[in-house]
Amino acid sequence: MNLQNIQESQISDSEKFSDKFLKPSSDNVLLSNEMLDLIVEYYMTVYDNLKFKKLFGKGLKDVIIIQVKMNQFGRCRICSKIFGSTLSLRHVKSLYILAKFIISDRIVDYYPKQIQYYFVHTVDFSDSSY
Repeated sequence: MNLQNIQESQISDSEKFSDKFLKPSSDNVLLSNEMLDLIVEYYMTVYDNLKFKKLFGKGLKDVIIIQVKMNQFGRCRICSKIFGSTLSLRHVKSLYILAKFIISDRIVDYYPKQIQYYFVHTVDFSDSSY
């Protein structure tokens, strides 16, 4: 869940996320530098009272280190619906999404994209005051 307020928009349906990821899958996949940068930027935005950095990254010493590995999945099941990705072309019709993001001046940007993969990434907050 995003801790920041998101501009309200019309929602046609909702359901509890079952967080059931399906094969194909790979454990302990190394994140690319670009992906690590995006994850650090994401966590810095969502948890604006905490500081994050990549392993061996420059910055303060009192920060949370972002792990360099993730578990990667090709499909996600939410209730009875299965959503695919480019890793699981069997579900090619369900790998397209329309993502909605609010930028700093409250304008909503839309991005029609393909889902590349789903991933689980762990952040250790134990050394923080959060």
